[in-house]
Amino acid sequence: MLRHLMYKIKSTGPITVAEYMKEVLTNPAKGYYMHRDMLGEKGDFITSPEISQIFGELLGIWFISEWMATGKNVAFQLVELGPGRGTLMGDILRVFSQLGSVLKNCDISIHLVEVSQNLSELQALTLTEAKIPLEQNPESLVYMKGVTKSGLPISWYRDLQDVPKGYSFFLAHEFFDVLPVHKFQKTPQGWREVLIDIDPQVSGKLRFVLAPCVTPAQAFLQHDEIRDHVEVCPDAGVIIQELSERIALTGGAALIADYGHDGTKTDTFRGFCGHELHDVLIAPGTADLTADVDFSYLRRMAQGKVASLGPTEQQTFLKNMGIDVRLKVLFNKSDEPSVRQQLLQGYDMLMNPQKMGERFNFFALLPHERLHGRSHHINACQSRPSASPVAGFGELAWQ
Repeated sequence: MLRHLMYKIKSTGPITVAEYMKEVLTNPAKGYYMHRDMLGEKGDFITSPEISQIFGELLGIWFISEWMATGKNVAFQLVELGPGRGTLMGDILRVFSQLGSVLKNCDISIHLVEVSQNLSELQALTLTEAKIPLEQNPESLVYMKGVTKSGLPISWYRDLQDVPKGYSFFLAHEFFDVLPVHKFQKTPQGWREVLIDIDPQVSGKLRFVLAPCVTPAQAFLQHDEIRDHVEVCPDAGVIIQELSERIALTGGAALIADYGHDGTKTDTFRGFCGHELHDVLIAPGTADLTADVDFSYLRRMAQGKVASLGPTEQQTFLKNMGIDVRLKVLFNKSDEPSVRQQLLQGYDMLMNPQKMGERFNFFALLPHERLHGRSHHINACQSRPSASPVAGFGELAWQ
């Protein structure tokens, strides 16, 4: 990967941080996400669903709650962007099965957006019924199809735009933080983009440099920006626009969970290898690269087409979703000390402000009428929705 990048820089000059991230993470031949299982104890990072089943269960409840609040549509698509190993979707689908009596007349289909062949195979192992063979067609927009363990149709796509339009719930957990960012620095000459170049002093080493003049990506900067260093993710903007248009048109909702900020942080670009921080320019392709999500940018990119809620800290969101009640139930159901310890450790990891409790945030996109109580489009078999509170973003009233 380093050789490839140096050749590229020698041929065309310094590259943007966004181009660097894209090559390092998703280059088909050597990209970090393309050929490895980077999750879990042995990988480079652990995500919330890998820590505790409760996390996914509560997100499953969130989607059912939104489906009920908006009139119990006769069908919905559940679409996940970047599903990792499929652990989170597995936990959500288990809740759907457990609440089968609530969902019994609803036609549900699962749609996964995944660029990595390797990860899509792991997801299929986690989620699909082994007895029913997968249909695979690498040339097609739907490159894999199957049936989940609970009997729901499941399909794989490389791009959100390929997912069929229709009433959908979207989930993006730790997806936006790996999308490529452009970095900008304020200088006496005005804003300059941060680029990556070959270090002339040290052989085989890369370094950050400032662009000598204005670059095209500067169009993404806000005119009234007060920070002196900014990261912008155009790819995130494109995806948010696509989600907003779909939700405004056909209803549904998007739930986004990630570490991030509301337009306050500056330099958050970093690498992780073996659960340790790793220099982003050393041994590219061996470490995960990530940047905090700027939720103020996501809100701006929705362009008023839909309403947004959050960002709300993970500890608040999960508490509002009833994590304490769920923990108690699971704790009391198990007599096994090791399982009980695992439950408590998982809870601490998710909720402790020093761990994930304050670092992770939840953010939702919803149709305007969801918050103002007007029905999107009523047909004869739908009950009229009233503007009930959106679960997770306000305290839940237990009945």
